[in-house]
Amino acid sequence: MSERLTVLKTYKLYVGGKFPRSESGRVYEVTDSKGKWLANAPLSSRKDARDAVVAARKAFGGWSGATAYNRGQVLYRVAEMLEGRRDQFTREVADAEGLSKSKAAAVVDATIDRWVWYAGWTDKIAQVVGGGNPVAGPFFNLSSPEPTGVVAVLAPQESSFLGLVSVVAPVIATGNTAVVVASERSPLPALSLAEVLATSDVPGGVVNVLSGRTAEIATPLAAHQDVNAIDLAGADEVLAKELEIAAADNLKRVLRPQPVDYAETPGIDRMTAFLETKTVWHPTGSLGASGSSY
Repeated sequence: MSERLTVLKTYKLYVGGKFPRSESGRVYEVTDSKGKWLANAPLSSRKDARDAVVAARKAFGGWSGATAYNRGQVLYRVAEMLEGRRDQFTREVADAEGLSKSKAAAVVDATIDRWVWYAGWTDKIAQVVGGGNPVAGPFFNLSSPEPTGVVAVLAPQESSFLGLVSVVAPVIATGNTAVVVASERSPLPALSLAEVLATSDVPGGVVNVLSGRTAEIATPLAAHQDVNAIDLAGADEVLAKELEIAAADNLKRVLRPQPVDYAETPGIDRMTAFLETKTVWHPTGSLGASGSSY
């Protein structure tokens, strides 16, 4: 019997709920921690970045308009799908980060748990950062959080899966849509996550995943007039400064890179970073002769 040839996986971008190749036709080699070839990943272009922004903007209205409870259900469904593909992600994380199988499995478990954690916050964050405000006058004064809009996310370079989910999940949990630039050296877990998103209930365009040279993709995103915010987690100090200057042109919200232990409980900072606060004043009325009001 002749030896069977393995069917090698073709990794693609994820834009608008579809899996296109880069419009440039370019790819680059992805290797493991020992330099062994793993796959060819798409080398995204500026055009791919612009297409991803268009898709994210198109999806924003429906996603931000969904109830917070519904977003939580959708995100929990993603966690269910991740659990079903646990072995695949364990292999990819082990290759990407040079971990043993047992350590990679622990990272994958923590990543799935992190996704569930953020799914649980979707209908609770408004109660923490919003509420009724005491004012000197006959008014109801209510503050509530609203999503910022389209957020460009530069995924961490070293933490290819746990770090990735730790920066993407809080963005979409609060109703934003995302254009994600995967780890340049280890993009495969991010591209596989896109396959999970496509087969779950997340609407196309809510998360768009690009792979390639971080600086090449991030530069047009930082300058894009229809990107409302950018998370610079995966940028080095020099690139982060350049992107922050470019982002100032349309007053983007910028989350600067900072040392993070992604294994620790994240808190709510990454959710509140991409929320705006809307405050509504509503006059109260008197009820009867007693002068009481509602």
